[in-house]
Amino acid sequence: MKQTRRKFLRQATLAAGSIMIVPRHVLGRGFIAPSDKIVLGFIGLGKQSGGLANQFGKIDLVEIAGGSDVWTTKMDWFKAHVGKIYAEQKGNSSYQGLKLYPDYQQLIANPDIDAVVIASPDHWHAVMAIHAMQAGKDVYCEKPMTHTVQEGIDMVEATRKNGRIVQVGSMQRSWDNFYKACSLVRNGYVGDISKVLVNVGDPAIPYNLAAEPVPEAVDWDRWCGPTKKLAYNNRLAPARNDVDFWPDWRLYKETGGGILADWGAHMFDIAQWGLGMDRSGPVSFTPPADPTAVRGMRMVYDNGVEMVHEDFGRGWAVRFIGSEGSLDISRQFFDSKPEKLIQAEIKPGDVKLYQSTNHYEDFIAAIKNRTAPICDVETGHRSASVCNLANIAYWLNRPLKWDPVVQQFPGDKEANNLLDYKHRSKYKI
Repeated sequence: MKQTRRKFLRQATLAAGSIMIVPRHVLGRGFIAPSDKIVLGFIGLGKQSGGLANQFGKIDLVEIAGGSDVWTTKMDWFKAHVGKIYAEQKGNSSYQGLKLYPDYQQLIANPDIDAVVIASPDHWHAVMAIHAMQAGKDVYCEKPMTHTVQEGIDMVEATRKNGRIVQVGSMQRSWDNFYKACSLVRNGYVGDISKVLVNVGDPAIPYNLAAEPVPEAVDWDRWCGPTKKLAYNNRLAPARNDVDFWPDWRLYKETGGGILADWGAHMFDIAQWGLGMDRSGPVSFTPPADPTAVRGMRMVYDNGVEMVHEDFGRGWAVRFIGSEGSLDISRQFFDSKPEKLIQAEIKPGDVKLYQSTNHYEDFIAAIKNRTAPICDVETGHRSASVCNLANIAYWLNRPLKWDPVVQQFPGDKEANNLLDYKHRSKYKI
């Protein structure tokens, strides 16, 4: 076998003028040659999947070959959407390579698929991602990475055990202004940081929508999956993607983490990056005195830096406050007081953060090189944990101590019980 393979490689190299194009089956199962396409399958074909398919469709070495959803309407939509991508971006108006699956287990069983893009509701992320990794797939997982802290711990373990690549969809890390903001903070240009203000939306609330008839186009039990069986409502999960709202499953603790987690996985993520806490997190969570308040959670890191969930009047954004001034960053603005802080240039001897200019290409490069991407599984887990832990503190409405090393509330059984929930038996990890 070695002689045959060596002979093939030598002949292929000569024939190609030293440009080697080697079929992956020659090099062994699971090997992806640099010249090979990365074949993607999408799990969860709602509104978010459309934008992700557009981004990955721009990459020449990517083929979109699979899609899975519990909605027949959304599978039909995705097929048309991918057809449009191939016609407009790849010049192929008759692409027939997409296969659709009502059960994601069928998709991940396809040996031709190298990696999956998970854009399902949050309560499905960890189960789907871990099953995909067990099937040998790399994973791009939308943010927040997981619905609970324990699911994040399980995903980190599964990534290491199965030797997979995971990129989390906190794509602000691949945007120039966020990169420079965090580089300036990490290298002391804002001085010693004493406080960070993060404004994002409200904590998660219990599901409270009125029951409506379940559409024939959905397997509703499977949509509910690991969480308890919920009453159907169009606002929770619309049958079509052309609605003028984002589905409300994000708001409810059974299926999401509120906008606190939905946008917190972007903005708390930037705070963590700027503070150098991608492998850690706060050690205490103190909710506001008013039990009905949806802002005011105070979180303190072991080094004394305080992070506050606070509306400081600039929309969803982050403010770093240091001894030399303050720096504000969001998708709409990047400024500082004094102004000269953001005009500084990073010096050659400064700490260099991982820099990615395209979140999706970064994932594909990580697959090929078998290297960690800019928002790897541990980073995604720790950022999601900040959101999930803040939710728990809001729900319990009392101060909590947190150990980011053992990832437990020391001596607090009530709080520890909220680090996970009992998944329904047929939808367990």
